[in-house]
Amino acid sequence: MNPPIASVLFVCVHNAGRSQMAAGFLAQLAGDRVEIRSAGSLPAERVNPAAVEAMREAGIDISAARPTLLAAEAVQASDYVITMGCGDACPVFPGKHYRDWELPDPAGLGVAGVRPIRDAIRARVTALVAEIDTHAAR
Repeated sequence: MNPPIASVLFVCVHNAGRSQMAAGFLAQLAGDRVEIRSAGSLPAERVNPAAVEAMREAGIDISAARPTLLAAEAVQASDYVITMGCGDACPVFPGKHYRDWELPDPAGLGVAGVRPIRDAIRARVTALVAEIDTHAAR
C-alpha cells in the first residue's frame, strides 16, 4: 500500500455538518490516497442528523463520525486546510494550502435545506481531488 499523496483537514465551527460531509465525500472520491481529518472550533455533541440523512441519500454513511475539537497539531499535520466559516479560529502555518469555502451553515435546517449545501460540497471536493492529483503528478 502506498502512503497517502496528501492530507486534508476540513474545519467548520461545530464539526457537525459541512466538514463532516466534506470528509465523507473525500473518503468516497479519494479513498486511502488522501489522509482525511475534520474538526471544529466549537464542536457540537453529535453530527447534524439532517447532514447524516442527506449524505445517506448520496450513498455515504457519516453516522459514526464524531465532532472533534480543532487542534493546532491537526493543522500542522495537514497539507490542505479547508475552512468553512470558522473565521479566525483556525491557526495558520506556512507551507499549507488554505482554502475558505463559503457555504451556508446547515445547523437547524431539515434534509431539504441541507441537500443544496451537500451538493455544493460534493462539487468542491471533486475539484479538490483533481487539484491534489495534479500536484501529486508533478
